[in-house]
Amino acid sequence: MKPTLPAALVLLSLLLPCAASARTVYRCVRDSTVSLATAPEPGSRCTPQQIDDSAVQTPNLWGNMGVFAGTLYEREQDGALVYSTRNLPGSRVFLKFTVATPPGEPAHPGLGKVGAPQLNRHAKQFKAAARATGVDDAWLRAIAHAESGFDAGAVSPKGAQGVMQLMPDTATELGVADPLSAEQSINGGARYMKALLKRYKGDRTLAAAAYNAGIGAVSRYKGVPPYAETLAYVEKVSALYLRYREAMGFKVETPAR
Repeated sequence: MKPTLPAALVLLSLLLPCAASARTVYRCVRDSTVSLATAPEPGSRCTPQQIDDSAVQTPNLWGNMGVFAGTLYEREQDGALVYSTRNLPGSRVFLKFTVATPPGEPAHPGLGKVGAPQLNRHAKQFKAAARATGVDDAWLRAIAHAESGFDAGAVSPKGAQGVMQLMPDTATELGVADPLSAEQSINGGARYMKALLKRYKGDRTLAAAAYNAGIGAVSRYKGVPPYAETLAYVEKVSALYLRYREAMGFKVETPAR
């Protein structure tokens, strides 16, 4: 299991040998991007930050950004091993970590549980939406299963609504007048997914990540955001998609060995 952001920061601080009760982590800024490191980074403006070994909670060293790196890198610098969340020349991946969704981000793990396919739930609406948009019926059902468990009246703690758990702004942009209408929600969600698949050239993983965390988060990270909620969501949808494909009579493809 990947460590969380606080665990990764604690690990990063502990990588520095220190006999005192506090350790130093450097907050480094370069071209408006921020990283954390165990030593000042060449080419960055770095400020030392103290982490108390006895602290109950790791301090927020990133500032009020809501953007984090999901990888801790190791490299040699001045004859010693140093660690940083910036991928500098000579770096190698040391570990990957997850972060909690920053305030204001829509990402959530979904309200539906992974289980047996439910082919009878809103079947006509899914078939119609799939025909209208060209998006795989099984993929739309997997999204709905993960998002709401097919509950037309579902409302998430983040404010997402309906079968496809559309955020209010997204629903408005899609012209969905009643997000708690199963038909309108499925049609809107299918059109949104069509646009995402087009944007990411058919990459379902990126489309699912953007559906969950937003296009902006995927752009910032150049891939799936390291949010624990989004990683769990993408894994859930991918598993459900295979189950729905199989249940609908399609041959399930597996990686070559």
